[in-house]
Order: sequence, then structure tokens, then C-alpha cells
Amino acid sequence: VQLVESGGGSVQAGGSLRLSCVASGQPYSSACVGWFREAPGKEREGIAGFDTDGTTTYAESVKGRFTISKDGAKNTVYLQMDNLKPEDTALYHCAGGGSCSALRFGYWAQGTQVTVS
Repeated sequence: VQLVESGGGSVQAGGSLRLSCVASGQPYSSACVGWFREAPGKEREGIAGFDTDGTTTYAESVKGRFTISKDGAKNTVYLQMDNLKPEDTALYHCAGGGSCSALRFGYWAQGTQVTVS
């Protein structure tokens, strides 16, 4: 499975960004898909998951601000990020496999940087 992300960038606090991730090699319908992030000095944090039965899971830190969605026809998963905060600054990775309920994934892409100032 190959994952290709897009949509990162810089934004002011309170702003929004939408990340996209296109998968090739495996239909998104057959796997848990999600996002995690990495920030300097912090542990890796699983932030959103979209399971095969449609269940979504969010980390408390992003609940109510971030929304994960999926377009099966395009084999694309999105992460809509609203009301961004400086502490959301991180390298965001699209991921799949593993456990969506635990927000722990088995494979991932190289990441796209999100900077909130």
C-alpha cells in the first residue's frame, strides 16, 4: 500500500486546514485508516481513525475540532482541522492498518508539516 499526503502548511491560530491522503494498492474500505502526528519533544499521538464499519475515533486533544472522512470512490481519506492551535503544530502522517479504536496504525506515509502560529 502506498499513501500520498497533501494539504499541510502554515496557518494562524483559529484557522483551518484540510489534509488529504490517497491510497494505492488497497481499497480504503478494507482497512482501518487514520492520522497520527509527531512533534519535537512529544510522543507520537494517534489523533483520528476511521474504521471499516464507519466508526470514527478521535484523541481528546482534537475532539470537536478535527473531522476524519473518507471517499471510497477516490480511495482518499481526509482530515479537516478547524480552530487550530499552536500546540497542533506537528508532522502529520496518514496511516492505515492496525487498530482504529486504539489509534495505533500498522503503516503510514512520510508526513506533511502543519504549523500553527
